[in-house]
Amino acid sequence: MPDRVLPSSPGPAAGNTPRPTVDNAPRLTVSKTPSPTADNTPRPTADDAPSPTVSNTPSPTAHNTPSPTAGIALDPATGRPAGRAQALVLLFASCLSVLGSVLLAPVLPSIQQAFAGTPGVAALTPVLLTVPALVIGLTATVAGRIVDRLGRKRLLVGALVVYAVVGTAPLWLGSLHLILVSRVLVGLTEAAIMTCCTTLLADYFAGPRRNRYFGLQTVFTTVAATIFLAVGGLLGAHSWRTPFWLYAVSLPLAFLAARHIWQPRRTTAAALPPLPWRRLLTPVGVTLIGGLVFYVLIVELSYVLDGIDVKSSSTIGFVSATASLATAVAAWSFAKVARFGPRVTIPAAFVLSGLGLLGLGLAESLPVAVAGAVVAGLGNGLLLPALLTWALGSLTFEQRGRGTGVWTSALFIGQFVCPLVVLGLSGVLTGLSSALLVVGAVAVLVAGGTRFIRA
Repeated sequence: MPDRVLPSSPGPAAGNTPRPTVDNAPRLTVSKTPSPTADNTPRPTADDAPSPTVSNTPSPTAHNTPSPTAGIALDPATGRPAGRAQALVLLFASCLSVLGSVLLAPVLPSIQQAFAGTPGVAALTPVLLTVPALVIGLTATVAGRIVDRLGRKRLLVGALVVYAVVGTAPLWLGSLHLILVSRVLVGLTEAAIMTCCTTLLADYFAGPRRNRYFGLQTVFTTVAATIFLAVGGLLGAHSWRTPFWLYAVSLPLAFLAARHIWQPRRTTAAALPPLPWRRLLTPVGVTLIGGLVFYVLIVELSYVLDGIDVKSSSTIGFVSATASLATAVAAWSFAKVARFGPRVTIPAAFVLSGLGLLGLGLAESLPVAVAGAVVAGLGNGLLLPALLTWALGSLTFEQRGRGTGVWTSALFIGQFVCPLVVLGLSGVLTGLSSALLVVGAVAVLVAGGTRFIRA
């Protein structure tokens, strides 16, 4: 039988088809241009999971439209983006910093009367109101370092619990000196709470969302200050100790923080990088002045009205509420004007605040005083979120806690020295009106200087 001649190329028969092995299996190459089909799309792995850090560049979708979660951090455990629940917990917790500074104002005379036998009671009683702000100014930088080193969530939840304990302590303390110690501890916990809340807002959100929540932070604290002042007066009518019960509000906030707040994942495991002091010092220095300018309206408005023979408590309350409303409106609108950048928003804020203080310094009638208070309130509403955006804009995740702490220290030190500076200027010059004119002029000059700095 003649021999069968084999073809030069192997046929399709099973016997002539080489069996694929590991060595001769076809090798897949990855095209630089991804195919739009589902089969050629690489499947994500654990290493490819989205980073929890905030991206400032919106990720394009198939239709080149921004993703709904662009600019939002993702929970490392669940992959869910930060949202309204996290933001509301942080915004409400931020209000606790003003609780310590305004709640006791209506009951200070009653406290002084209750401890009339204590040596130096006239000097110690006002310190109960102001010492938390001083402690925040002195310790927020340390809190920021703890935030970057140990994490945001643990410090926030722990500080909220301790805040309730030390805040309500005067309910049973029988010594004015012990109550003063408890107020110092309140300041320590407020420093941790404020630093954690602001840092987490910056961690969770970027771009317009971050600007919106920074503005809302000022809205919430401004409205809270007005509410706490009124509630403190109502509770104080029963007893000077009763308003201290309000500090227990941090306990439900601690529960909500433990449930809804999550710790963003660090992008590196190395030692903490140093702060960029060359870029940070200018925003912090301007914030120190900004804290002073911001607080002038709050502290001195009632004295201005008294100086033009406005004695009615209801009228003074109405003007103060109107100024607070202006602050809230401007802070609410910050997200819309933030797109112009700090080089525009910061000078605009200082100009408005400065012009408003100049108006208060020149006021000889109620309408002029109201107009000055409203203009200054508008400037105040823009001032804090603009300064915060400027200071934190160039910081990385590992630097943000410390940077927020430094910024918070500068703000509260400025607020603490505000009454002292105005009092000193009033003594050197011809009274409160002249002091307000000087502070207003300084604010306008700062506006001119910040217009030309590198933001």
